[in-house]
Amino acid sequence: MNNFIFENKTKVYFGKGCVGEYLPKIAAVHGDKVLLAYGGGSIKKNGVYEEVIAALERAGKTIIEFPGIMENPTYKKVLEGTKLVKEKQVDWILAVGGGSVMDCSKAISMAAVSEKDVWDEYWAKKGVVDFEPMPLGVIVTASGTGSECNGGAVITNEEVMIKTDRDYPKCNPEFALMDPTYTYTVPTKQMVAGSFDILSHVMETYFSEPDEDNVSDDISEALMCGVITSLRAALVNPEDYTARSNLMWLSTMAENRIIKLGKKCDFECHQMEHQISAYTNCSHGCGLAVLHPVYYRHICQAGAKKFTRFAENVWKIPRNGRTDEEMAEAGVELSLIHI
Repeated sequence: MNNFIFENKTKVYFGKGCVGEYLPKIAAVHGDKVLLAYGGGSIKKNGVYEEVIAALERAGKTIIEFPGIMENPTYKKVLEGTKLVKEKQVDWILAVGGGSVMDCSKAISMAAVSEKDVWDEYWAKKGVVDFEPMPLGVIVTASGTGSECNGGAVITNEEVMIKTDRDYPKCNPEFALMDPTYTYTVPTKQMVAGSFDILSHVMETYFSEPDEDNVSDDISEALMCGVITSLRAALVNPEDYTARSNLMWLSTMAENRIIKLGKKCDFECHQMEHQISAYTNCSHGCGLAVLHPVYYRHICQAGAKKFTRFAENVWKIPRNGRTDEEMAEAGVELSLIHI
């Protein structure tokens, strides 16, 4: 394994009813004014909004709402949120949603404090965050990105048509509330796209160097098997708590930096997808699902030994006299058919 330093400051509260139980206590030790950031309004249809508002009101908080965060959050939206934070003198941010809401809120937490243009200094290039961003907590309503337990944020600058991902440990949320029942009403297409995003995060790590035996690869194989099993169960019954809770935690495990330790992690498919969606605004998970087949068909022969392991340990494909090259191709093709 390569050398590494590990850090993850996010405290996770996981399970059914965790928001009502813990949010009032958490909010009580934070400032009076909270920016409540969310997306297109789905949380107002499934009861999540009412539960969050009630919890914050029990804690006596002044709530400033910031709705309308889009699927691929833009720098313009970041600046809009930053302006609101400064005008209302907000003390902390609570992001309620999936990866897009969390990512946008992380960028706002930086822009609200930094005197620099955060796109130029921290997204257009890798910067050094030598300050403390505004306190941020998250409530997860969709599984996929794993953004709740890292400092990563993907932001699109529409003016230059560039979409960039940066991960700054100081942007890790202070806390993450994760109730799997909040994901029951996520549309099927979004659930599948999110699940492929989880699988992609793991595969991008798994197929990166080093290729010799390492703890990361062993964990990654278990995670990939878990995604496949849990997604299939959730498709049959969207309110299967076991499947939904597993998908939610699999999403976190794929992106809380654990499996990345000692790995190179070039994330080639993610880098390509970011530029495609910068122009097309496509769903991130759907974009990855289009790219992975093409990319893996291109590289599987060069990495036949690793792709053979993938075929045998994740997809349980029997050898039956096949060569590594044949097994590698079989693993790629089967993964594309059955996910």
